[in-house]
Amino acid sequence: MSEHPDQGELTAQARPAGAGEVIGTRQGAFGAHGSGDTSGFGGLNQVVEFAPPSAKPYGSWFDTAVDVLEEVLADQGITDAIEKVNVDRGELTLFIRRERLVAVAQALRDDPDLRFELSLGVNGVHYPQDAGRELHAVYHLMSVTHDRRWLRLEVAVPDDDPHLPSLVGVYPTQDWHERETYDMFGIQFDGHPALTRILMPTDWVGHPQRKDYPLGGIDVQFKGATVPPADQRRSYS
Repeated sequence: MSEHPDQGELTAQARPAGAGEVIGTRQGAFGAHGSGDTSGFGGLNQVVEFAPPSAKPYGSWFDTAVDVLEEVLADQGITDAIEKVNVDRGELTLFIRRERLVAVAQALRDDPDLRFELSLGVNGVHYPQDAGRELHAVYHLMSVTHDRRWLRLEVAVPDDDPHLPSLVGVYPTQDWHERETYDMFGIQFDGHPALTRILMPTDWVGHPQRKDYPLGGIDVQFKGATVPPADQRRSYS
């Protein structure tokens, strides 16, 4: 988006002010405890923090896009779709309630003043400390019609109910992306035409990109040697 002429023209209010929501801390590169951190960053402590909501005016084309989206949704009787708007580093993120995800995507795709007709996929993120919202799905949408504007949708679901509506009916290219996010994070995309693993074997247990997934443990043989899990290897001081 740096190529967009309005992208850098953001107001001071659009940038988050003050501390965001702190949900926990993370130690080392792996977050491993009770064993060696083989990354060499065992002494690193990081705060896990979500950016605070941004206040209007957001700047650039962001205000118009959010206003149009809210107006289109209101015409459908939907007034609670957007949980939070965040503008940070020249990027627009809309936090959406999961039950409104399809309606929001449809409006962003079809309204002539929005026309985000290209979906660049969905990524999973696992925040074990974010109680009741542990799994996040992040969607990147682009408007080819409106000079390659792009925005991000983010939706959170709980660990014990990891269900989201599939967007394959709105953006057919989501098919394999949703399968990969399911495979790696365990998010269930309801309504997907064939939600099966795409990277791991079909009988694989667990979802490898979750932060509670073991760092290793599968014996790998190489010239007679066994490679232990990453958090059990040599510890660097």
